[in-house]
Amino acid sequence: MITISQATREQLDELVPLVDGYRQFYRQPSDPDGVRHFMAQRFDKGDAHVLLALDEDNRAIGFAQLFPVPSTTSLATRWILNDLFVMPESRCEGAGSALLEAARDLARSQGVPQLMLRTQVENSVAKARYQALGWQRDTAFDTYLITA
Repeated sequence: MITISQATREQLDELVPLVDGYRQFYRQPSDPDGVRHFMAQRFDKGDAHVLLALDEDNRAIGFAQLFPVPSTTSLATRWILNDLFVMPESRCEGAGSALLEAARDLARSQGVPQLMLRTQVENSVAKARYQALGWQRDTAFDTYLITA
């Protein structure tokens, strides 16, 4: 059975390998010290909501991280589900879906009207899961990036 809870700073040791694994999935070099520093900042600043998935043995197997972003068009704050990761050996057991549903429940409880997420164009497995859970692809906007 998968349980989802809001992560705390005290769970940093459990989060570091998950966040580092997430970064490596997106072809970034392993950097546990950098991850520890980045995640500690999130808890210290309180600028993110971090959800942690635990398996039946109470081991951390996945996480999701949400960031609030004000939206002028909707005159409300949206949350970006910026990060979602489940350890490879724990995939296809419901943790990803449970994290997505918990993110939606948390947003509702906080009065947040909309969640957004982005994924790589070729990430067909994730896209199928998002659509199965009711997420809709935004066809009205393209994303552009520039290095500052």
